[in-house]
Amino acid sequence: MSGTFILLQYGEDFRNMRFEDLEGRLAFSLRTVEETPNMILRLSRESQWSQHHSAIMGPTSSFFYFGPARSQGYLAYGNNPTQPMANSRRQKNPSSTSRYFLAQNGAEYKWRISSERLECVDSKGVILASWELAEPGDEFHARLTVKPAALSLITEVVTTLTLNRIGSSLNW
Repeated sequence: MSGTFILLQYGEDFRNMRFEDLEGRLAFSLRTVEETPNMILRLSRESQWSQHHSAIMGPTSSFFYFGPARSQGYLAYGNNPTQPMANSRRQKNPSSTSRYFLAQNGAEYKWRISSERLECVDSKGVILASWELAEPGDEFHARLTVKPAALSLITEVVTTLTLNRIGSSLNW
């Protein structure tokens, strides 16, 4: 797996989970900020992990602002303006499970989605990151494998991964 970074996801509940690298450094945490009247989640990129990777760029956090009854609401990166969650989960073909998002760098990326695996690919079809459920007996819930090319937008990758997992669990 030379040239890739592995993040282990601990916790299945999207209201409280974390990603750690293989050295046990906290890379990302997802926490509930507010439950009522509508849920707000904050995804934070942790400095104890990011300081080890000079290619990391972009926002250090994102916020998920849910609508009533946990419907799709808005998403914000850091202090940037909000955008509809649906913009980061666009479906181009009604029969496809793939979801598209436009990164802050202006490039479009796609998540190929199946029940146990998600792949983030660029416009050329190159896999930048893949998420897969852990094997039974593993102490973690899932594994996120990240290619170096994804580090410049890693917060957006983890945010849209999380958004797609939430969408699947809430049947959006």
